Amino acid sequence: MWWRPPGCLAMHAAPDVRGAAMSPEAVQSFYALVLGFAWAGFLSTGYQAMTRRPASFRLLSRGPRPSAFAAIPFLAFAAPFIIMRNTLRARRFDGRRFESVMVATIAAGMWSLMTGTVVVMAVAALNS
Repeated sequence: MWWRPPGCLAMHAAPDVRGAAMSPEAVQSFYALVLGFAWAGFLSTGYQAMTRRPASFRLLSRGPRPSAFAAIPFLAFAAPFIIMRNTLRARRFDGRRFESVMVATIAAGMWSLMTGTVVVMAVAALNS
């Protein structure tokens, strides 16, 4: 009986990446993406700690009240966390398909990139 040869492990066939480097724009985008998700998680967790209920887009469905208008900036920055939390819960409990989870992840990632860019710009403005 012939056995196939063992697969090549990463340690044995490591590509030469010493000369490769990320552009400064790619690094800044990565930081903005990570900072956007971190800021969204911080806001959502803080909201949940103060109100004893998770943040939700239902904050907007209370009609035209001042609290609904005050929720708009909060939801603009907390949305990536809310989208990912709802997506992962729906995948686990409702059995959503991979495609819908992928689309929601891409949407949350893009939203996080945009909010992270705003946070980076705000921090840069405060430092100068």
